[in-house]
Amino acid sequence: MKALLLKIFNGRIISPWWIMLIDLMLVSNAFVIAYIVRLNVMLPTYSVWEFVRGGTYVILIYGIAFYIFRIHKGVIRHTNFSELRMLSFACGTALLVLLGLHTLVGLANPDYAMVPRLVLMLHFVLVVFFCFGFRLVVRETYAYLTSNKGSVATVIYGTGDLALITLEAIRNDKESPYQVIAFVDDEPSKWNMDLNTLPVLSWEKILSGGRKWDEIEEVILALPSISTKQKQTIADECMHRGWKLKVMPSVGNWVNGISNMSQIRDVRIDDLLGRDEIHLSQRRIMEGLNNKTILVSGAAGSIGSEIVRQLLRFPVRQIIMLDQAESALYDLQQEIILRHFDAPFKPVLADITNYKQMHRVFETYKPQIVFNAAAYKHVPMMEEAPYEAIRVNIGGSKIMADLSVEFGVEKFLMVSTDKAVNPTNVMGASKRVCELYIQSMSQIPNIKTAFVTTRFGNVLGSNGSVVPLFKRQIAQGGPVTVTHPEITRYFMTIPEACQLVLEASFMGNGGEIFVFDMGEPVRIADMAEKMIKLSGLRLGEDIDIVYTGLRPGEKLYEELLASKENTKATYHEKIMIANVKQCKYHTTNLQVKELLEAIYNESEEMVVARMREMVPEFNPQNERYRKFMVSGDVLL
Repeated sequence: MKALLLKIFNGRIISPWWIMLIDLMLVSNAFVIAYIVRLNVMLPTYSVWEFVRGGTYVILIYGIAFYIFRIHKGVIRHTNFSELRMLSFACGTALLVLLGLHTLVGLANPDYAMVPRLVLMLHFVLVVFFCFGFRLVVRETYAYLTSNKGSVATVIYGTGDLALITLEAIRNDKESPYQVIAFVDDEPSKWNMDLNTLPVLSWEKILSGGRKWDEIEEVILALPSISTKQKQTIADECMHRGWKLKVMPSVGNWVNGISNMSQIRDVRIDDLLGRDEIHLSQRRIMEGLNNKTILVSGAAGSIGSEIVRQLLRFPVRQIIMLDQAESALYDLQQEIILRHFDAPFKPVLADITNYKQMHRVFETYKPQIVFNAAAYKHVPMMEEAPYEAIRVNIGGSKIMADLSVEFGVEKFLMVSTDKAVNPTNVMGASKRVCELYIQSMSQIPNIKTAFVTTRFGNVLGSNGSVVPLFKRQIAQGGPVTVTHPEITRYFMTIPEACQLVLEASFMGNGGEIFVFDMGEPVRIADMAEKMIKLSGLRLGEDIDIVYTGLRPGEKLYEELLASKENTKATYHEKIMIANVKQCKYHTTNLQVKELLEAIYNESEEMVVARMREMVPEFNPQNERYRKFMVSGDVLL
């Protein structure tokens, strides 16, 4: 029997006219019942002819109302309360028409026998009850027949709307492996209650075990707003007990905006290492971006592409997406077309180190705001290619900054890194030189451009970062490679980094270096261990961690501020301004020019020594560069 019903339900959807016919049969039955109730109350005598005549025009009016309101067009097995609203409107309209006809006919011919008003009122209530009840019976029957009995004992952490949506998505998916056995909530008033026939328990009760709680295999977080600290605590408990932890994203993060079981994903390392939500000054940013043309260099990179995505939320005039990576820029273009088909953007394939090409871009598009996110960032590679680090990071930034002054750009924002603080490698030193040059630009007399720098740590999930590397190594069965057992880094998520960039761009007046409150540094070995456990593997049994030693130029610890620097607060609790030494524009400009000329006629050791002259705190860890110093123009 169950198989036959499933075949009917899963087959071709029934014709709307059959639904209309069933509804009219229910309207007819409701009319008969309404008359029976009326007769039991008042006991008058009615002829069969009057009964049939009255029933005919009542059914006709209801049929017209149902057709107009398209009551018969819905898929019954997916009925919801919005259909009850439409059904009530249709029945209410029919009732008003019938009452109006009753009044008009009564005025024209008082002796004409009409359907009594009480019958019409009773009939209205019964029709709504019968028609919606029929739909609910069909829906619940279908839900019962297709209900999933998964084998993985699961609890849902949360009892709000998102938790109920998660339960519904699981139950509606016939292939779902989950069998939800309870909800978890932190509010004591909800404990020991039932929600959708499932118990609501405290987290401590679940952890204490006993009964069927010992069978738990997975926990699904369904809390739209949960602190990182609480999420970390839950994750630690799950990993300790060998439970898998999954996350149901909030509605705004659903893929394609669809509620289904595929939205339930594994918890990621950035879910545990990110900070609580950053609150932006939306009004300040909106006013600053309103109707502006914005140029984003390095737009196809991890940071640049997220800046573009964030900018698309605001009423900009146009976004110029500039990058020299053809494939990555094309991918970003297609992503935006898919998500924002009418977005005001323009991809531009260009190299920021090509002055003539960049001059043409500024002349053509006349940007009012520039976000400079283009740079070479990989420490080991830049140790082997200092010419490129200087040519791109310093030379490209200089061209962008100089053209911004020439074309009267309002805001220029430089994306820097914590590796620029007391640098120990070529990449960090090149970014510190960029900071010095950008900061010195603010001293140019009568300058219209406000130059601002943001400095933050490693970005989780960015191209070439440690997280994608660990993921690949875990997927390949290991080992996971870490350079040193005690190496630590500051981390932030890509959205966090880009929100900082947006906030700071309209916070600074010019010449500031903004730093971000990144919390406590993270031990890389701990991160690797968590990623292994989150993948359902056991460290030392399924996969190992291997320590390979620090790479050339690599620090054991990173800093956000140099030892001689301190900070001052801003209106945003997470953003501070670094108090750094000021440098003169003419001196810095001359040094940068000489450095850029030197890469074409001097050795790599010599140009690195020139950077050491500009950045006295630069202490190379690479033995290749440690023994060289510059005194005037003499290599010592």
